[in-house]
Amino acid sequence: MKIFKEFNLVGTNSGKIGVGLIEEPYGPGSLNVATIGVSLAGNIDEPDWKVHIPKENIDSIIEALQEVKKEL
Repeated sequence: MKIFKEFNLVGTNSGKIGVGLIEEPYGPGSLNVATIGVSLAGNIDEPDWKVHIPKENIDSIIEALQEVKKEL
């Protein structure tokens, strides 16, 4: 996994959010995915939660997050 950006997780003492790329996450020949991992302990290499996002879904996810942000 290649981490492109790491952020502090607001509201925690040491939590981190990492955004990166995973190559062939489901075995040889599988498509690369973007990944977002959240670690409450601050160890982004071992996240408590993670999501894999195919390239084709990234724009829709960004739009949905922008809508949610307006409501926060």
